[in-house]
Amino acid sequence: MYPVDKLYQLANTLRYDTLKAIYTVQSGHPGGCLSAAELITVLYFHTLNIDPKNPKWEARDRFFLSKGHAAPILFAALAHRGFFDIHELLHLRLHDGMLQGTPNPKVPGCESVSGSLGQNLSIAVGCALAGKMDGKHYKTYCLLGDGEMQEGQNWEALMLAPKLRLGNLIAILDNNHVQMCGTTDEIVGLGDICAKLRAFGWNTIAVDGHDIQTLIDTFDALPDQPDGVPTILVADTVKGKGVSFMEGKAAWHGGAPSTEQWTQIEKELGGGSL
Repeated sequence: MYPVDKLYQLANTLRYDTLKAIYTVQSGHPGGCLSAAELITVLYFHTLNIDPKNPKWEARDRFFLSKGHAAPILFAALAHRGFFDIHELLHLRLHDGMLQGTPNPKVPGCESVSGSLGQNLSIAVGCALAGKMDGKHYKTYCLLGDGEMQEGQNWEALMLAPKLRLGNLIAILDNNHVQMCGTTDEIVGLGDICAKLRAFGWNTIAVDGHDIQTLIDTFDALPDQPDGVPTILVADTVKGKGVSFMEGKAAWHGGAPSTEQWTQIEKELGGGSL
């Protein structure tokens, strides 16, 4: 178990390494990676039951990244957990590397291709149902973006999971309030998202998505009930968190920093492992 201060350091390192990869190849989606840094850190360095030496271990917890454009920070976490060499990050999206723009099952530690936004919660429902039917004890986690909550397929999955009593399913909504072309309120507002999710039958918990101790306590307190109510954490976050000129800006949904901007990033984040 890592102490909380170490986890904050790891989250900062994941931010730096993610942005170093995006800067190096001049391609990627930094904003949604940075908003998910603490969520990914707590999941991969505290909560998930996984084995980097045996990525397909049958008893492993399953994690699905539905907001697939945030793959670079998932890849950074997997590398730091020992699934593959950290320097693979510098070949992100390049023909000579194994890391594509979104997750891929060929990457050690990845469970699915994210595909078009809005698909992976449905995949996670199927995975959780399979575990329940087979009497397995793994849990299934799925990280969603708030922009993709405008996709109808998500709401079909949200209706189905409580019906199937998938208590082994935990969704996390990275609610950073900004998508590619503006704020979610400007595009298609989610309204009172917690009330909606509760109305659909989910155990709904609102959390600060950047407060690591709160995230640890919340994940640790989840009941171990495969035949129960699925849980969703609505994590309030900041798009581009950690880099002043990126925070809350739709312009940084996608795009790579310039050399001048990279110098500023190095000053603000203080370095990583790459």
